[in-house]
Amino acid sequence: MSSASAAIPQPGRTKAFLRLVMIEHSVFALPFAYIAALTAMFQWDKNIHWGKLLLVTVCMVGLRTFAMAVNRIIDREIDARNPRTAQRELVTGAMSVKHAWTGALIALAVFLGAAALLNPLCLALAPIAVIPMVIYPYGKRFTNFPQAILGLAQAMGPVGGWLAISGSWSWDAVLLGLAVGVWIGGFDLIYACQDVETDREIGVMSVPARFGIPAAVWGARVCHAVTTALFVWYALATGAGAFFWLGLLIVAAAFLYEHSIVRPHDLSRVNRAFFSVNGFIGIALFVCALLDLLVRGLTV
Repeated sequence: MSSASAAIPQPGRTKAFLRLVMIEHSVFALPFAYIAALTAMFQWDKNIHWGKLLLVTVCMVGLRTFAMAVNRIIDREIDARNPRTAQRELVTGAMSVKHAWTGALIALAVFLGAAALLNPLCLALAPIAVIPMVIYPYGKRFTNFPQAILGLAQAMGPVGGWLAISGSWSWDAVLLGLAVGVWIGGFDLIYACQDVETDREIGVMSVPARFGIPAAVWGARVCHAVTTALFVWYALATGAGAFFWLGLLIVAAAFLYEHSIVRPHDLSRVNRAFFSVNGFIGIALFVCALLDLLVRGLTV
């Protein structure tokens, strides 16, 4: 390396790691963990417990960061063979595997530490939450339905958010978790459509690669119809008020819009559907759920 090139500042390892794990994508799952946690607080004593909410945030971000880092590490050879992912940090060398593992293990330690501070049940179940995070990257190597594993992993967020507050099991939280898992699995079906040709060439398994893009798009539509039904079931089970039902109308409209701009023979707006619409869904439902709980008596 020349002295001139050595003098050029290299991207910081922390910045490269945050790009690697796409930290901004926490917006997809975090709002639903908040909905579960705040609903549990409402049912418990109608007070917001900010310390517990902070620990829920740390748990969610820590576990998601670990999952994304492990995903990128395990998939780095596949990523290198896919033109869409060939610029990821572990492929280009912007981040070394050693440093990626360091970041992943730190995130895991943060997650387990926060779980321990919440309650014994959260700590006892924390290792179980880690399992699908590690299995998911391997899923595309042995099943045509890796999105099902992703959905299971994402479903744990709301369940964990509720457990963090109540310290006990809740089937209401399971309903919300299932809704989130089916939702995220559904839009990942759409996202995977971008890689059909490459996946078939290199042997990566997925619904679009095995059954075709039309089947994947229709599968996503079914998933989002089921998601809507599960949200309705959750609203009924928890006695939700008008603002939450308004949020469900907004979510349903967003789903209709998402599927109007993504068609089997037109994937040009997949990124808008994946990032913009789905990010909006999480934030919109959280805002409506929070307003609903405040109107019904939740105290800040």
